[in-house]
Amino acid sequence: MRRMADPIRGTDATVGPVSVKQRLRSGGSQITRGALIIAGLELGLSLVWLLADRATRVTLSQWLEATPDAVFGHGRVWTLATGVFLERDFIGLVLHLSVLWMFVPTLERFWGTARFYRFVAVTSLAGSAAGCALALALGHPDVAVSGLSPFIYASIVAFGIVYARQPVQFFGVLPLTGRQLMYGFMAFVALFVVATQAWEQGAAFGAAMLAAALLTSQRWSPRLMWKRWRIPRARARLKVMSGGKAASPPRDEHKWLN
Repeated sequence: MRRMADPIRGTDATVGPVSVKQRLRSGGSQITRGALIIAGLELGLSLVWLLADRATRVTLSQWLEATPDAVFGHGRVWTLATGVFLERDFIGLVLHLSVLWMFVPTLERFWGTARFYRFVAVTSLAGSAAGCALALALGHPDVAVSGLSPFIYASIVAFGIVYARQPVQFFGVLPLTGRQLMYGFMAFVALFVVATQAWEQGAAFGAAMLAAALLTSQRWSPRLMWKRWRIPRARARLKVMSGGKAASPPRDEHKWLN
């Protein structure tokens, strides 16, 4: 089983030191409940894999890690979800946990835990499915799509949309806005995919980031687009009903003096 290259190990260290002034002023440096649970799931499952013997690792990968052969060949569709929490590289695991501790809670505080969970589920599943689909199309049935990297990059896109004008500091030195940070990471990911020809990884990242944009942007949100289409048509069917306030009885002028 071959694992795709992962640029997150070279970039997550740059996300952690990003200081968001508004988050720090509000005491937002503590991890939130949703981010803590996501981090705990990846930490627990990944440590089990890293500490296991070779035979156990192979078994765990077969039943928990998403590959085209597992998903489309053997019908193990649940691996699209379980593989998200399996990170086979220790350094990548540490960097994922750092981002979940210092960066992602800002989004959860803005959205609330329920919407944050939906965001994690949609972006992660979109990334896993897209990566496996492209690997199958390219004839690479054993390429594994696992880890929280697609979700991590999706969260950066969401941050760039929600906090587009929010000042941040890259490594505490380079001043940026949330939108500039988002575009910088998108450009880096694109360069990495082209340079390493990690097309399956690029598909996973791209699908997750696209899902993040659709879920976060008010302009392209499917829910808001449906409402914009539905509300005018509902209004077109409205009619002014006769009736309402009862007509006033005729006024008897003889009872009034000028």
